[in-house]
Amino acid sequence: MPYLVILFFVVLYLLATFFFHIPALVALVYGVLSLSCFVAYAIDKSAAKGGRWRTSERTLLLLGLLCGWPGAVLAQQWLRHKSSKRSFRILFWITVALNIGAFVYFSMHYAAPDIGTEVAPIEL
Repeated sequence: MPYLVILFFVVLYLLATFFFHIPALVALVYGVLSLSCFVAYAIDKSAAKGGRWRTSERTLLLLGLLCGWPGAVLAQQWLRHKSSKRSFRILFWITVALNIGAFVYFSMHYAAPDIGTEVAPIEL
């Protein structure tokens, strides 16, 4: 199931790129923040095993919300970290939904469309 959400987002991103000309910078942001989020989960997992200072759940959720959620999904699956605490998982999936919703909103309202809608293009 978690991998399907990533696949869904990739398809959504490709469609948005085709129809709305999403800048390549957006993909770079998602990639860098996903990698950063994955590393943050790995560091927190190591700290949990070693009894050291932990990364707060709020920080992990914020990284996910700020476009790092694909990396978080992979970390949860591959590292088996933060994958069993129900309250965290619920908040995490809410942040994923919020991020995807924001992506769709900004794609439709601020990109250059090819489908006849009247919106202003993004200039980065």
